Amino acid sequence: IVLLQCFSAHPTKKKVVQRLLAEGRLEITTGGWVMTDEATTHIYAMLDQLIEGHQWVKNNLGVNIKTGWSVDPFGHGPTVPYLLKKSEITGGTVIQRLHYAWKEWFARTQNGDFLWRQNWDRTGHTDTLVHNLPFSIYSIRGSCGPHPQVCINYDFRKVPGEFTDYSELAVFIDDQNVKQKADVLMDQYGRTASVSPYNVALIPLGDDFRYDHDTEWDQQYTNYMKLFNYINANKDRYHGAEVGFGTPSDFFRALRARSDGQFPTLRGDFFVYSDVFSEGRPAYWSGYYTTRPYWKVLDRELETKLRSTEILYTFAVNDARRKKLQTVRLLERNYEKLTRARQNLALFQHHDAITGTSKSFVMNDYALKLFEGIQNCAAIQSFAVQCLLSKSGDSGAPLSAKIVVPDSDRQTYDQPTYRLALNIDKSRPRNVIVFNPHGRRKTEPIKVLVSEPNVRVVDSDGSVVRHQINPVWNLSETAEQPLAMSKVCFELLFIAVLDPLSLTTFTIQKAPNPEGLALVYCKNCAGHSVFTVKPMRLGDIQLENDHMQVLFDGKTGLMSSIVDKGTGVSQYVNIDFAAYQAAQLHSGAYLFMPDPNLRDTEKKVLDDYPGPSTVIITSGPLSSEITVVYGIVTHKVRLYHGKGVESKGLYVENVVDFKQPPKNRETELFMRLSSGIANGEPAVIYTDSNGFQMQKRVTVKRVGIEGNYYPTTTTAYIEDDHHRLTVLVNHAQGAAGWEPGRIELMLDRRTLYDDSRGMGEGVVDNKPTLTKYWILLETLSDDGGGSKGGDRVSNPSLVANQLSESLLYPAEVFVVEPDTEHHLRPAIAMIDRPVPCDVHLMNFRTNTDPVFQQFPSPSALMVLHRKGYDCRVDKGYRIPECQLRRDRGVFDSGTVFTGLGRLQIARTTVTGMHPMDAVDRLDQVEVAPMELAVFNVTFID
Repeated sequence: IVLLQCFSAHPTKKKVVQRLLAEGRLEITTGGWVMTDEATTHIYAMLDQLIEGHQWVKNNLGVNIKTGWSVDPFGHGPTVPYLLKKSEITGGTVIQRLHYAWKEWFARTQNGDFLWRQNWDRTGHTDTLVHNLPFSIYSIRGSCGPHPQVCINYDFRKVPGEFTDYSELAVFIDDQNVKQKADVLMDQYGRTASVSPYNVALIPLGDDFRYDHDTEWDQQYTNYMKLFNYINANKDRYHGAEVGFGTPSDFFRALRARSDGQFPTLRGDFFVYSDVFSEGRPAYWSGYYTTRPYWKVLDRELETKLRSTEILYTFAVNDARRKKLQTVRLLERNYEKLTRARQNLALFQHHDAITGTSKSFVMNDYALKLFEGIQNCAAIQSFAVQCLLSKSGDSGAPLSAKIVVPDSDRQTYDQPTYRLALNIDKSRPRNVIVFNPHGRRKTEPIKVLVSEPNVRVVDSDGSVVRHQINPVWNLSETAEQPLAMSKVCFELLFIAVLDPLSLTTFTIQKAPNPEGLALVYCKNCAGHSVFTVKPMRLGDIQLENDHMQVLFDGKTGLMSSIVDKGTGVSQYVNIDFAAYQAAQLHSGAYLFMPDPNLRDTEKKVLDDYPGPSTVIITSGPLSSEITVVYGIVTHKVRLYHGKGVESKGLYVENVVDFKQPPKNRETELFMRLSSGIANGEPAVIYTDSNGFQMQKRVTVKRVGIEGNYYPTTTTAYIEDDHHRLTVLVNHAQGAAGWEPGRIELMLDRRTLYDDSRGMGEGVVDNKPTLTKYWILLETLSDDGGGSKGGDRVSNPSLVANQLSESLLYPAEVFVVEPDTEHHLRPAIAMIDRPVPCDVHLMNFRTNTDPVFQQFPSPSALMVLHRKGYDCRVDKGYRIPECQLRRDRGVFDSGTVFTGLGRLQIARTTVTGMHPMDAVDRLDQVEVAPMELAVFNVTFID
């Protein structure tokens, strides 16, 4: 971003940048839009910000990136090295922030230069050369050698008006002091090089917010050149050492020249990061995995909207071009908004943004940008749907008319999303359009608000669709008043069967009588003229479908066990909510640490209440659910009926509201699942890495709970020989398996004090946050089937993968304005055959025109991910509409993208910068298990 601003400032600066790049005196590393966080980001956004950056650099500078540079994220994972390797960034990459014990081990064993290999890779084709900067921080004082009190003397910045510790200590180099200064500096450089067997050192010369004055450039360069010239002129004195300015590419060339090409290999990741900056004791950076969950959810909302927008836009603009429609001009004009949404999402992947570790006013600015992106995507989506469904030769009404609108909206980023209520009367049925953003046929629960319960739903073929009518509640009403259901608004639920990459219209008509009314059991609820409301019965509560019976404690309203109806086996699975009391000044935006001075480190927060203020059970033909309301959390569990994949799991929603501070101060709230699963002693939990692969985590008791919380962006599970308990999440948060049989998920954190890691304030801007989950209790076979994609690699099940995709990328719902339905076709499918259900269409992203960058090009990047899955899980269950292949193919013979004409397809690197193999037809596209594959698709007529 800084490069973009500098480059755009003045033509002269543009020429200087280009000249320095051509001369090799300046190098652009990584080339992403930001230096992304590596714990809380999802692979979609990680790759998208890399594509956005690489395309900008290529289009404006003509440069291909050679090396990576990731020195400030708080811990490092394997996804970034994988993306760099798949982007043809093979020079090497530099990392910095590792657990202090890792730093010590790398130095002692001289293994700080290594090949990072993906867990499933058995051939080394994903190997990426990595250099670990050996010290704790990249500042000048922290990087010239092991002694910061020495290195600070070699920071020569003296800007008039600034008073800092380094400006006071630094003495400029002259003929009188150069020998003494060089001797001390070379002692530090020698110590740095000694931790590597190759006797070569990379010394960063900078810090945050530096080189912002011309003066500093001159001061640093002039003084270091005097030192370098003296050292290089006295090689005998310094054992033949040679020093000079260079780029990361220069360093990696020297490293390879001094090695025999044989580097040690590492698998796994470097979480949890820990330092010993304060008081000489470990501080674990596991708090930011959860900090500011409202922003993390907002990030995923934009990601969801952006992905659907990309797919719809690519089809709409190329269809309009091919048919030479007037709408192409409006679609092309929308491209700037689409680019803005991409860049806003990319910006938020920064390691001080999605992490929640910026000051509150900065986080507010980030949220405004995310909200702008969401609004832009909603507008682009609606118009793209309108264009795609417009009848042949019909623009669908005047070009400026809005026929299709989203079914939901929000006024500001910090207000909850609200759904439009459709007014249904006999003479005016209402149409809703559902977009399936996945390449496979699927069922999807769809919810729409309607004005009355007497309705029926008809699909695009004229067939009646089963539905359910649920009450609409205001759960924010006080406990003193009986909870009331809306008398003018009702929730319509139906299960849509959707073709792959399709737009399907469903018509909501007025019916003579209400059908599919849910039965309501409620504690402290008012009666209703439509719904039958019954008082709660004594004893435990039970929900069930064809696959399971779920029991809930009659007093707390929380889940207590699950019975598998296929086997008759009952499993203890309990949900509870508790909180850690944060250690003041040691737990904050970055760090997590329970108060060690308390006898009980955790508090049962629900014990403050005699029971839930409200319990609601809603049961109908399509779903049954229970909602319990406590002061701090509203908790909902839903069970779907029917045969679809959604009936295999429990859908969970939590709304956490810490209220205004100082309420709930120093509170770290979590949801805990306890079960009878014997997952080892010490306990073993698996958490995902950026939604790309799973990592095994073995509990280490001696480092405390704070050292055993791990980043989770999509999936966490525990298992024994017979069962697996899986939790799927819709946003990044911390997860732990501290005790056998348990999974903890951190929900929200409030810490009044700063933790001295750079933010300078506590976290008190909590907002009521809705989070969504799926819980699966799955049976494992004992035949040792292993996981597809690698015998020793643990993977989620196919069911878990599909439910996770539905959680992250649900169907988009649109409303057709009254009396405009005749302009639109009832349905279209953008692909005529489904892809295998282990293949995820991650994106179909229109490329930017390299010359006129405010316009789209006639090509797009098709990003495919073939997900690994565990073959041992629920072998007796067959997922409806799930097709798999024995080879690496993705598309069946003869598959076409509907309406897009002839295509030119070429496999490329993952950011689309380097063409690889040409592909004649879609049915020649192949993706290996676990891998990402990207294809540049050009629309030629």
